[in-house]
Amino acid sequence: MNILAIAKREIKLGWRNSWTYSFLILFTIFITAILLLQSGVSSSDGYTDMTGTILNMTLYLLPLTTLLLGGFSATAEKEDGEWDLLSTYPISGYVFIWGKWIGLCVILFTIILFSFGFAGLLMLLFDQKVGFYSFVFYLFFALFLALVYVSIALLIGSILKNRWQALVTGIAIWFMMIVIWPLLMIAVLSQFPSYKLIQPTLQLFTFLNPAEFIRVFAIMRMGAGSAFGADYYEWVTWVTSSNGPMIFMLVYCSWIIILVYISGFIWERGEVNGAR
Repeated sequence: MNILAIAKREIKLGWRNSWTYSFLILFTIFITAILLLQSGVSSSDGYTDMTGTILNMTLYLLPLTTLLLGGFSATAEKEDGEWDLLSTYPISGYVFIWGKWIGLCVILFTIILFSFGFAGLLMLLFDQKVGFYSFVFYLFFALFLALVYVSIALLIGSILKNRWQALVTGIAIWFMMIVIWPLLMIAVLSQFPSYKLIQPTLQLFTFLNPAEFIRVFAIMRMGAGSAFGADYYEWVTWVTSSNGPMIFMLVYCSWIIILVYISGFIWERGEVNGAR
């Protein structure tokens, strides 16, 4: 079996899963609601307080649902014995994980595009206006978040044994990376004896959290880099430069490739470390 065969299998299994449709309904309602909020404030493009609120709301919902959907998908292969059957074919753990990653990304892309398409059509029918740039910005922000958190979800699923463990771990990781990340950074940085160490460590922490990295980059590209203070002055320079998107994609793709290959490595050696 090859990567595309695994991806097609994952897409078929995904659309048979009630969690997928629950996520579709929830995200459609969510996107419609936040775009209506945006249209009620202003139809202009650019960064505003409402834009920041919408980004934060998306950060709360999308990573959590992606972690659960991807984690359940991977651990279900072990619980239901599907991997035991698939492993009788000439297939490596790396091919299997990459196939699942592609399949899950297709499912999530379909959900996100449907949600935005439905919200856009509804707003058009009721003559509600949102700036085109803002609409596209929210769409790509959601897509970039989904891609990287699928990778994290598969890493969770490759380590754990069942859906219950995936549920608890997914929520714990979401809570740490999204909810208490600012408090965690403050707690760590406050222990540093010298201010000179704070700035590089703060930037390192931003690189280590894909959600924070994407959020900071997106807000700076919209012209609101001053909101992050002097510690991010160098970031504003490279983010707003012509090479900014290229640097972002390099870091972003590195995240995905590293996470997926670590997942494949762990999946290959599941019998040794007790993951299966």
